[in-house]
Amino acid sequence: MKVAVFNTHKFEKEYLIKANANKHDLKLLDSYLTLDTTVLAEDCEGICIFTQDNGSAPVLDKLHEMGIKYIALRSAGYNNVDIAHAKSLGIRIVRVPDYSPNAIAEFTVAIILALNRKLIRSHYRIMEMNFSLDGLVGFDMHGKTVGIIGTGKIGRIVAKILHGFGCHILAYDAMKDQNLVKECKATYTDLDTLCSQSDIISLHVPLMEQTHYLINEAQIAKMKKGVMLINTGRGGLVNTQDVINGLKSQQIGYYGMDVYEEEEGLFFEDHSEDILQDDMIARLMTLRNVMITSHQAFLTNTALGNIAQTTVENLECLEQGLPCKNEVL
Repeated sequence: MKVAVFNTHKFEKEYLIKANANKHDLKLLDSYLTLDTTVLAEDCEGICIFTQDNGSAPVLDKLHEMGIKYIALRSAGYNNVDIAHAKSLGIRIVRVPDYSPNAIAEFTVAIILALNRKLIRSHYRIMEMNFSLDGLVGFDMHGKTVGIIGTGKIGRIVAKILHGFGCHILAYDAMKDQNLVKECKATYTDLDTLCSQSDIISLHVPLMEQTHYLINEAQIAKMKKGVMLINTGRGGLVNTQDVINGLKSQQIGYYGMDVYEEEEGLFFEDHSEDILQDDMIARLMTLRNVMITSHQAFLTNTALGNIAQTTVENLECLEQGLPCKNEVL
């Protein structure tokens, strides 16, 4: 099958080529999928896209006109694709639901520790020959209450790691994981209670209509003053301006973000020679109690290998007209 692979990054190319092993004719493209770049998929049966590609209805219509039958996502989330419209056009969509929940969970905990113990600030001080400890006081993780919003594969692992630190786990999810209750003594509760009682809050739910701006001004007001808020899920789970206001008022004491609601065209790219146009992220970058990473949580060799392997297997199923366990239905 000839497949146009949009938004291909240098860090993933070798994994895709190795997993493919010449099974498919992969057209590796640097360009994002947009209405204007659909022409790059000319003569292809399918396309392969990542989190920042545009899968809106107008783009899907254009792809359908070009004869595109399949869309393979190199991600678990699919909020960037109009699934209902794709189905109406007869376009089959597959994804990579599980590539390495450990990678994201471990990165989440790394952000928590780095923010708490002010590791980034400490490192830069040492590089400037400043060995002072003033302003670097953190807190013991042991005994703190951590609220896990979303206890799927990633949230469950985060809870288990933090339970090992001696943290008390509060959980919020429509589906209660009884193993988590047993193994980590987690307590499932409502969102308001979790916000009001947690010292640290970590987001691990998918982005959908019900979870868009789940964290907003009203929820922030219910949180403990000085709370640590971590988002390694999806940028749209939080209202960024409300978070900035919470940081300015010191209602939020620490903020760790690996995702951003306006990350398209910003994250994954080198803008070191550009004038930053995004005022919200520019403001966040000035705050010492904020840690920003560029959608990096998934980035391990294990995850990249699994993403590439599952993507190729998904394409094989589609090419052969077989049912696919990873199809978005």
